[in-house]
Amino acid sequence: MRRDAERNRRRILDAAAEVFGDRGVVGSTEEVARQAGVGIATVFRHFPTKEALVEEALLRHFADVQEQAVALADDPDPGHALHALLTTMISTGGNKLTLAGVLGDPSDPPPRVLEAAQSLRVPVATVLERAQSAGVADPAITVDDLYFLLGGLAQAAASSRPRPPTVSRSVDVLWRGLAPPP
Repeated sequence: MRRDAERNRRRILDAAAEVFGDRGVVGSTEEVARQAGVGIATVFRHFPTKEALVEEALLRHFADVQEQAVALADDPDPGHALHALLTTMISTGGNKLTLAGVLGDPSDPPPRVLEAAQSLRVPVATVLERAQSAGVADPAITVDDLYFLLGGLAQAAASSRPRPPTVSRSVDVLWRGLAPPP
């Protein structure tokens, strides 16, 4: 792919994540094109349907979080790594759910989205397990427990669009709840 085409594709995906992540199904490809600074034909040249565009934006979300989780799995400070990952997952969870809702029933995602979501669990579990081994997270907590809590916060974020200080305080409350028992 040519450099300018790749740059346009990235701008389109950035705009799609913002437009559909904020507005859900009422977002439009025209808004995406405007925000990306390209014509609507350029959007459809890269993504033949609105659904294809939203799916790719969602896949990119999972890839970005997975890349961060993999990097954090090697962080020398397991507590910092888990806290940073929680912050990312909570601060982006609302947009992720809104994007998924544009694709239809979030409980029945497209196969590539389901695969990406399942793939993310591996490095998330690694970050959690390292924090547990370091004594900064309760060893009884499972990755399923963590996802349950993150899912609730993501649902709240999707419906209320909290400001960054609220997200930060929520991460801190969750962090305290993950601490090992005294």
